[in-house]
Amino acid sequence: MIVLKKSIKILACLLLAIGLFSCENSEQKKEGDRGALASNAAEKVYVAPGEHDEFYAFISGGYSGNLTVYGLPSGRMFKEIPVFSQFPTSGYGYSEETKPMLNTSHGFIPWDDAHHPDISQTSGKLDGRWVFINGNNTPRIAKIDLKTFETTEIIEVPNSAGNHSSSFVTENTEYVVAGTRFSVPVPQRDMPINEYKGNFKGALSFISVAPETGRMSIKFQLMMPGFDYDLSHPGRGKSHGWFFFTTYNTEEANTLLEVNASQNDKDFIAAVNWKKIEEYVNNGGGKTMPANYAHNVYDDHTHTATSTMKKEVLVVDPLEVPGAVFLLPTPKSPHGCDVDPSGEYIIGNGKLSADLTVHSFTKMIDAIENEKFDGDAYGIPILNFEDVLAGTVKQAGLGPLHTEFDGKGNGYTTFFISSELVKWNLETMEVIDRKPNYYSVGHVMIPGGNSQEPFGKYAVSMNKITKDRYLPTGPELEHSAQLFDISGEKMELLLDFPTHGEPHYAAGIPAEIIKENSQKIYKLAENKHEYATLSNGEARVERDGNEVHVYMTMIRSHFTPDNIEGIKVGDKVYFHITNHEQDFDVPHGFAMIGANNAELLIMPGQTKTLTWEPKQVGVWPFYCTDFCSALHQEMQGYIRVSPKSSNIELSWSLGQD
Repeated sequence: MIVLKKSIKILACLLLAIGLFSCENSEQKKEGDRGALASNAAEKVYVAPGEHDEFYAFISGGYSGNLTVYGLPSGRMFKEIPVFSQFPTSGYGYSEETKPMLNTSHGFIPWDDAHHPDISQTSGKLDGRWVFINGNNTPRIAKIDLKTFETTEIIEVPNSAGNHSSSFVTENTEYVVAGTRFSVPVPQRDMPINEYKGNFKGALSFISVAPETGRMSIKFQLMMPGFDYDLSHPGRGKSHGWFFFTTYNTEEANTLLEVNASQNDKDFIAAVNWKKIEEYVNNGGGKTMPANYAHNVYDDHTHTATSTMKKEVLVVDPLEVPGAVFLLPTPKSPHGCDVDPSGEYIIGNGKLSADLTVHSFTKMIDAIENEKFDGDAYGIPILNFEDVLAGTVKQAGLGPLHTEFDGKGNGYTTFFISSELVKWNLETMEVIDRKPNYYSVGHVMIPGGNSQEPFGKYAVSMNKITKDRYLPTGPELEHSAQLFDISGEKMELLLDFPTHGEPHYAAGIPAEIIKENSQKIYKLAENKHEYATLSNGEARVERDGNEVHVYMTMIRSHFTPDNIEGIKVGDKVYFHITNHEQDFDVPHGFAMIGANNAELLIMPGQTKTLTWEPKQVGVWPFYCTDFCSALHQEMQGYIRVSPKSSNIELSWSLGQD
């Protein structure tokens, strides 16, 4: 009852504060509107025809399962990259080559909830080689190659559930982390849910990344207490070698968390010295336990993915590595866990707080060395709050979620409840500027804001509610992003643009780092696909029982072959199609009437396979779906399907009656 009364008082205060902030924001909106009308905002976002944007922005697609690519400052969407979801546009997850990418220990899972992209780094700076993103629902980490903008690797994360505090990389891309949001029994077993406390574990997975190839492998899993692990960020600079994770539900409640996970005054940031644990593991530490998880890899030479089931994982008990894990008390239910470019300041803010709490890495190390502990949680030392506190930004806003940095000594924090972006100084802890968001902002992204070298020109806020910002499209509206100019002392709202899915986080990088390395074609001479047809003379159709393999080529503006007979109802037809173009941006499509999966979109020099099981007798057309030339409409063919009992001989032709 006391807790309930306390909650009601907190809610009343929040509602009052929201009213005050709403009034303030209303005035700001009026001023902002006047400023926009009088400014050159349109000029600042205008990219002339034929010109390129200055930055790439990789924005998560949330429940779409994909990653979207935008240009800044224009806000134009360039590409949707399929990652965890089947994608009919290209046939990803439908083609025989890419089906293995969506394999898991639970079977074929053609969807996930993609949350937090992060770009690879070298010496703390963005290097533009890969972008990683987490699958939140079925725990997975994916890697996208920024030469091809294609997903090339997905690794499932065992002993995890709700893979949320992911996928953030260390400053030399030594590791990408996957921290579980939901603690679970480890190993999984049938047990009463009300026995959660003390029995469930929170796995923090450290996935190593090979320096040259980017190949991922689970190095170790740290088995932490059964809290919820929300977000994370690596240390950098002076704090390199550490990783920081926000936690909530340190009460270890298992029901009605809105109330039962609000009993303690504070939760924790878990500070993990991964360098120390790495040394421990390299010297034979940790225990191998059975596990079952998929590791899926796409090969650019064979144009084919393979899926391998892994059977074990190395786990580490934090108590086995003294001095490796500590807990920093942090205001209740913190979300973002953000480290400034110097590595000194660690920001983790309670979502119901009006203040920003900033921890000091230097003070944390001093407190550890002098054993300034305030008890422990399951044997893990808890540092004294005051001993690690760098300072507090007073009444910065309501509902702090996430902070990014401009590299000029300033932090930019989103406030969900008061719906605004706030700029503040890291040294003085004073608010410099605030701008309203439309509406209910979640995360913010500054290109390079998660590195030692941010590019502090723009900030992009990702807002959860769109309402009146765009033309209505029925009950469902796309989410909204807003672009701010942060190059001066005051922020300026430049642009609204819609985003696909539910964006949770984004990563930005100067275009010049990526675009010159962008792959134009797949060289036909380097095509090692098992079923590649490298010349028209190799085109053929072969039968093996009820399986028929069609070895087909495509080039402007015909297929070889374009007429096939002798296919029967009940056959399983595999179209192995090779695009013979060797010119940039000349893909071809392939669609077959009655195919119950998708089309194929095949890049120059690439081979893909589509499966078709004809159900009806007749003569059925196939065609190119991508408008490729003046005679695109003529790029078509026919397949004759005969009854199952037919003895029609298999035959094929091109240019013959």
